[in-house]
Amino acid sequence: MISDAEVEKAIDYIRDNSGAAAKAKADRLHIEVFRKSKHAILFGLSPEKTVAASDAWAYAHPDYIELLEGYKVAIEQDERLKWLMEAAKLKVEVWRTVQANQRAVSFS
Repeated sequence: MISDAEVEKAIDYIRDNSGAAAKAKADRLHIEVFRKSKHAILFGLSPEKTVAASDAWAYAHPDYIELLEGYKVAIEQDERLKWLMEAAKLKVEVWRTVQANQRAVSFS
């Protein structure tokens, strides 16, 4: 059974971590969008002569690889906070269902 204190803790967690969750989402989306810009910048700097070679050079560039590593971290942080928030919400929902069931039984 989920206690009232556990539900309060879950609600506090949602409230207290909403800013971190929003920042993680914003960081992830920023990197998602910037990734295309970074590729274009590197493509323009490429010493290669063909489009295909310039494209490959840009994707293989250490700066692009570093950006992808940052993107990986951003996804991990965003997903971790998203699922922790979801778990807290589910705990509240389970508690609500139990409370409703208890009220229904007591009215029978």
